[in-house]
Amino acid sequence: MLETIRTMEEKLNRCRAAVDNLTDALDAFNAVQADLCALEAYYGSDAWFSHLAADERGELPPSLCRGVLSQDALYDLLQDADALRRRLGSEKKTENA
Repeated sequence: MLETIRTMEEKLNRCRAAVDNLTDALDAFNAVQADLCALEAYYGSDAWFSHLAADERGELPPSLCRGVLSQDALYDLLQDADALRRRLGSEKKTENA
């Protein structure tokens, strides 16, 4: 009996932490949806191509962070966010797991 209670207590604590962490992560993800939309609109736009060309010509200051001009970084982020949205939409509550 005591071992079962200890085991179930460990499960409770692990599950509580996971639910709390996921709640925080979902809140953070929901909070950046407008930013993701802005990045999606920027990526591949005339402005983005103009900024990329300026970077390639060396017209941007070397100290300027410009990961947003990296096709891979921006594309990967947008793809990962989209995959996460699909995953969140398809996850079902597991029963008797």
